[in-house]
Amino acid sequence: MARGAPGPRRRGESGMRLGTPGHLHDFRCDRQEFSPKPLDFRRHAGSNGMTVGHDFVNELRRNHAHEIQRLRKQIAQRRPGPGRKNRIWAMDGSTKTDTAGERHFILGLLDHGTRRCLALHPLPDKRSLTLLRVLLGAIVRHGRPKVLRTDNEAIFTSRLFRFGLQVLGIRHQTTDLHSPWQNGRIERLFGTLKARLNHWTVQDCSGLHAALLEFRFWYNHVRPHQHLHGRTPAEVWDGIDIYRRPVKRRVFYEAWNGLLQGEWFIH
Repeated sequence: MARGAPGPRRRGESGMRLGTPGHLHDFRCDRQEFSPKPLDFRRHAGSNGMTVGHDFVNELRRNHAHEIQRLRKQIAQRRPGPGRKNRIWAMDGSTKTDTAGERHFILGLLDHGTRRCLALHPLPDKRSLTLLRVLLGAIVRHGRPKVLRTDNEAIFTSRLFRFGLQVLGIRHQTTDLHSPWQNGRIERLFGTLKARLNHWTVQDCSGLHAALLEFRFWYNHVRPHQHLHGRTPAEVWDGIDIYRRPVKRRVFYEAWNGLLQGEWFIH
């Protein structure tokens, strides 16, 4: 007999071919009972005497395809609301060129839950130690976050920067390559900044520093955020309910020749 060729089949006493033994046939038919499933699901199914098959799931998806598509769209378009502070901070950078043609690096730090801008500084360099100094200063003033989210730029993935976060007890979370939307909240901050900073000229680094202080105050205390239900980041950070706490005083704020303006509500 050739190697690998099928062997002769067993025949019974009457000369008829024998099928699969009964106990093996029963095991093969009941193999779904031994399929790996989550323990909680198996307990629930066993206690209630119920199981769900692929045919039932496919039929359910076909019958409710429109509702499933509508719910998926609602989930994708859902706007994230306010959350707890100091859970996740986001860090990113941008640049601004002054009237002399010198480009300055701007480092920003944002709290995810409240959208509060915690730091916005022009830096003399992009060294890891300089970034860690800004982060440490924000921690002294506002507390320590659990997670810091950055992109994969070299200044945020250096050995010294990662070691500094480890010493501070902060988990480093990086976005995927070429995926700025994964750090969208601080990207939105810089989008708001650039839309106005592009129409504002600065003479030097000190002028840029003063301008960023004015912008940060306007962003935190004056400009209401649509994802915060009409509140400002400072109001969410301080836990102020603007619908219950009365306004003591209203101050009209204006800076950058009208590029930054609005009412500052003092509660």
